Amino acid sequence: MSYEWKTGKRPYSDEEAKTLLKNVISPETSDWHYNKHHKGYVAALNTIEKGLETADRSKANGNYSELGELKRRFTWNHSGALLHDVYWNVLGGDGDPRKGPQVLAAIEKEFGSFEKWKEDFKATAFSAKLSGWGLLVYDSLYSQRPLNVLVDEHQYGAIWGGIPLIALDVFEHAYYHKDGPGRAVYIDNFINSLHWGRINEKFIKYVK
Repeated sequence: MSYEWKTGKRPYSDEEAKTLLKNVISPETSDWHYNKHHKGYVAALNTIEKGLETADRSKANGNYSELGELKRRFTWNHSGALLHDVYWNVLGGDGDPRKGPQVLAAIEKEFGSFEKWKEDFKATAFSAKLSGWGLLVYDSLYSQRPLNVLVDEHQYGAIWGGIPLIALDVFEHAYYHKDGPGRAVYIDNFINSLHWGRINEKFIKYVK
């Protein structure tokens, strides 16, 4: 039986997003990015699920098969949908990390200070390809600590057991309409608009 994928709801309406996210992305980008790109990954997941029900597994091979291509596109769309869920959820705040005391304490323990974490996070996101992500993840299965991780496209560079606490989309479509090639400006505005209360809630739920 196939699973029905549903897009994660933003913790604010499309209309509220125009004001809450105005320092990060343009109103048009907010609409396009959420209602076209994000929901497009979810729609593709549902199409892939249906395709997997009937794909001929006897014809699977390492060169080309319907099953193989469906499996490959599953990971792309799954990661795209999930990371966008996190992206929207962490935005809409005032950037004050003191509103996330537990996750802030973990960051300070690992990186030495919030400023050192921010420096590393910014450099990580800036180093991604023109289609990639900068992530703060909690390495739940291996080292049990927060890590800044660079992911190209949606999944290349992801680590097993890495719970994404912050996801920063640095695909060019995320910021070009407002900041042009100013990726660094976009990254700064993103960090300054983080909702540390919601980040902290996720940290407590999945880590603590």
